[in-house]
Amino acid sequence: MATFHEVLFPLDIALRSAGGPERRTEIVTLGSGREERNARWAHSRRRYDAGYGTKTVAALSAVIAFFEERRGRLHGFRWRDRLDHSSAASAAPGPLDQPIGTGDGTTARFPLVKTYGGLHAPYRRPIEKPVAGSVRIAVGGLVQAEGTQFACDPTTGLVTFLAGHVPASGAAVTAGFLFDVPVRFDTDYLEIDLTAFEAGAIPKIPLIEIRP
Repeated sequence: MATFHEVLFPLDIALRSAGGPERRTEIVTLGSGREERNARWAHSRRRYDAGYGTKTVAALSAVIAFFEERRGRLHGFRWRDRLDHSSAASAAPGPLDQPIGTGDGTTARFPLVKTYGGLHAPYRRPIEKPVAGSVRIAVGGLVQAEGTQFACDPTTGLVTFLAGHVPASGAAVTAGFLFDVPVRFDTDYLEIDLTAFEAGAIPKIPLIEIRP
């Protein structure tokens, strides 16, 4: 049975990766030459290649062990996108970084999201794998204390306000956080190159984002 393993792909190898978001757009060209465009996916799906970071025997061994424990494409895991892993654009995450909802006096649970853009068609990306201990929350601009006023599930990205601390009606709920991308291997075969002395490479280690 496929499951999701709450384990992070080796960071030292991930830092030398390539990849980014993919979208699926359907384009129909009419007889007049005009186009009709339709988004097939509501959310982008990220792809990565971790092969660039495997140059030493130690790195090769680490990837093989990680791959075997995941059973190839069977089990998902966490991936740290070195370009996009924070609610903040550059500085450390802060509690006012991202709006995640507005209080109504009764709703106690808010999913983490990250908004991209803002002028024409902002995109709200669900964040389902926050880094444990990194989530900061504010209600109406006032910072909340984790453990006494709110809790965040690092396996789902769901923020729950505890009894007596449910956001009042009209109060803006904001968040800051670090996060990982849920992915799986997109291959059941690793091609390992050991032609170099005491070194080697895995030319391709394709990964693809999943919904855990």
